[in-house]
Amino acid sequence: MALKVVIKKEKVDDARPRQSARDDDKTEIEARILELLRKYPKGINDKILETHMPNLDIQIRVDVINDLLTKKKMKLFQAPGTNELFWGLNEQPVSIKLKEVDKEENVVMRIIEEAGNKGILNKDIRDQSGLNLTTINKILKALEGKNLIKSVLSISVAKIKVYMLFDLQPDRSVTGGSWYTDGEFESELVDIVNQQCYRMLQQKAEAAKLKAMDGPLIVRNASFLSSKEICQMISDMNIVKFNLTVEEIEAILETLVYDGKIEMRMVSDGDERIKTYRIVETLLSSAAIVRIPCGVCPVIKICGTAGEVQPKNCVYYDQWLD
Repeated sequence: MALKVVIKKEKVDDARPRQSARDDDKTEIEARILELLRKYPKGINDKILETHMPNLDIQIRVDVINDLLTKKKMKLFQAPGTNELFWGLNEQPVSIKLKEVDKEENVVMRIIEEAGNKGILNKDIRDQSGLNLTTINKILKALEGKNLIKSVLSISVAKIKVYMLFDLQPDRSVTGGSWYTDGEFESELVDIVNQQCYRMLQQKAEAAKLKAMDGPLIVRNASFLSSKEICQMISDMNIVKFNLTVEEIEAILETLVYDGKIEMRMVSDGDERIKTYRIVETLLSSAAIVRIPCGVCPVIKICGTAGEVQPKNCVYYDQWLD
């Protein structure tokens, strides 16, 4: 007998004010959950959701999941041999969707399906289908109107639209992820988050040193923070206005690893492997040449005793000495 479970919206006693999500926010959250379901074909539970979307309000999560269940985009099932409930993808087969379109639209739909979540340009659809561009554009407009496909602005193809199936979450190579807005990289925001991540790890390292009497190994282990913890701390600071994911924070932390400022290690948390980070304290200071303006000067090749660029009127030295 099939298991039938209904999720009821219950009143939750919480000191925090209840959050509400706009329609565009809910659409983004739905897309993230659907992408997570594709990543875990065996299903996801509350623990996996909390790990990947730690700052998502519980009530909003319940609302979005109920909407997805109502739309039959996901299903609820019981894991074999346990009483634990999981959510799984209940994606409508493309073969069913194709019944809603005519022959030419059918051809275009299949080409777009093969492109996956990286999308495809209209001129590439033309080359593969043999249809002229005017016909292609009419078909694309019709399919978008039926919510079978969608267009996404690609940052990797000179900000040109690419087309993909409506339910797909675009690949990061297409949108650039949450660090891009309308195809523009939010460099200032990334720098701020980068600095805050480093500061948190510095504070964690300072707090760990208070346990020096317990031995160096205890101090070292106490100086680590997981990417989930850092993600939650950044979210609590309200620096970003979107639902920050662990993967997005890990991308920021990875740049600090490459810079040699922090280190990463993998630890086990039950059946899951998680990333943890700590500050790297260098034993040797940097060479003197890189601590003075000349060591990193962008115009040192044209600097001399004559001309516009001279040491005696160097603005970088003025800033350094101040």
